[in-house]
Amino acid sequence: MKTLVIYTSQTGFTKKYAEWIAEKTSGDILELKEAQKKSDSFFADYQAIVYGGWLMAGSTVKVKWFLNKAASWQDKRLAVFCVGGSPNDNPDIEVTLKKMLTDEQRKYIRPFYCQGGFNYEKMNGPSRLAMKMFVSALKKKKDQTEEEKIMTKMIATSYDISDIKYTEPIVEYLEKP
Repeated sequence: MKTLVIYTSQTGFTKKYAEWIAEKTSGDILELKEAQKKSDSFFADYQAIVYGGWLMAGSTVKVKWFLNKAASWQDKRLAVFCVGGSPNDNPDIEVTLKKMLTDEQRKYIRPFYCQGGFNYEKMNGPSRLAMKMFVSALKKKKDQTEEEKIMTKMIATSYDISDIKYTEPIVEYLEKP
């Protein structure tokens, strides 16, 4: 199955997952900026297309471009994955994936989540500032829950919890006959 992986990445985690998926599927890979320049006929040869974006405030960055295109790609195997700093077993992930797609889109697009991490050194200025302010506010909060304490400690510095094993369900889905 000829596969195309399209992604946008701010700090490198989504790019890493996109590269792993492209490698495992022997697929082609394009940054979103390049994909946006392609004509509709460019996508015709692909039987599977997957979009990957990073999570910001519970939403997948620039996923609307993919979702708009996907409406005309319903004859293809379509997937979208998002990458964030939370572990895959965080219950909020299910909520995030559910709100990403409408009921109609869920009929032809499958959503996935891959845990990534934080890289403050590669974040753009506004994102880095927003995260540092968020961490500061969490630290100052009185009566933090145990979950908030763990999260505060985790996101206070850069970390990487990405793992190629999280691509397995995506690749399996894309390669289904």
